[in-house]
Amino acid sequence: MLPRTTKQWTIEGHEGWDQSLKFSENAVVQDIGDHDVLVRFHAASVNYRDLIMVKGLYKYAQNLGVVAGSEGAGAVEAVGPQVTRFKPGDNVVTNFHQGHIYGAPDMAALCSGLGGALDGVIRELGVFNEQGLVRMPRNLNFLEASTLSCSAVTAWNSLYGLESKALKAGDWVLVQGSGGVSIFGLQFAKAAGAKVIATTSSPEKVERLKKLGADHVINYKEDEKWGETAKSLTPNQEGVNHILEVGGPATIAQAFKALKLDGNISIIGFLTGYTGDGQSFLDCLTHYCTVRGIIVGSRAHFEDMNKCIEANDIHPVIDQKIFSLEEVKEAYQYLSDQQFFGKVVIKID
Repeated sequence: MLPRTTKQWTIEGHEGWDQSLKFSENAVVQDIGDHDVLVRFHAASVNYRDLIMVKGLYKYAQNLGVVAGSEGAGAVEAVGPQVTRFKPGDNVVTNFHQGHIYGAPDMAALCSGLGGALDGVIRELGVFNEQGLVRMPRNLNFLEASTLSCSAVTAWNSLYGLESKALKAGDWVLVQGSGGVSIFGLQFAKAAGAKVIATTSSPEKVERLKKLGADHVINYKEDEKWGETAKSLTPNQEGVNHILEVGGPATIAQAFKALKLDGNISIIGFLTGYTGDGQSFLDCLTHYCTVRGIIVGSRAHFEDMNKCIEANDIHPVIDQKIFSLEEVKEAYQYLSDQQFFGKVVIKID
């Protein structure tokens, strides 16, 4: 007999994680439809998106009462009678936007985000349409695989999503900080034979970033003109080809300073806030560059990325502190305190 109840965390308001995250020990498991898959989660990870969800700052589709979290990995417990992609026992990872399968997203796809519009992953059991899952890379464990759906796919889309400007061996890539997207960007770039410049505000993290393959690391608190410094490190001081821009208005000016003519800036986040001097659209003209907004990526991106992860035996970087399912609020606080390195992960079983 299939299990009928599950432990889970839901978002019930916008007053922050202490008040708005609610834990249930006996939530009802949804019935399995013809094309559905029942997943028993073994791990989930948390993102900056999860923090702003419970503060009412998220700019995209969100419903109250949904299960929190967008990145999870587990094993197939059961499948509906018409399912063809998976069987019981398969290890799977959730696709961030359940409706974004291939190509450019439409509004329906963007309104299918887990942990926002649809029930997410911070729970023991969940039912998903088979199209909203991908096979877990064979070289990863559940904790590692739980970090892929948002951060890794975002980094992959930034580097490879625009085919005319896809990352090539010998390119230069700039990543900001030591969060999930930036570290995945570093790992994917090195796997492709690219050079990587990383920024950090922590002297302790400089050596860790270098051990992961960063060719140069700049402390942006000690060097306010870090963009100009980054450009000076490239051949003929031409600048970098790709920038994974996660900071927002407070960092974009220096990002332009680092960029090569006809380079590519992927706008991913706003860790420094929503407001600031920023730049105008004319900067795109004067730098003869492409500035592209990234909202994760498609299932096709995910599957291509997993091939790279397996072929190069890439392992996600997980912070040393791992939380239990009962410690989700503590995980959110830990992420907010920004003392982590890599991904903050929740072990569910």
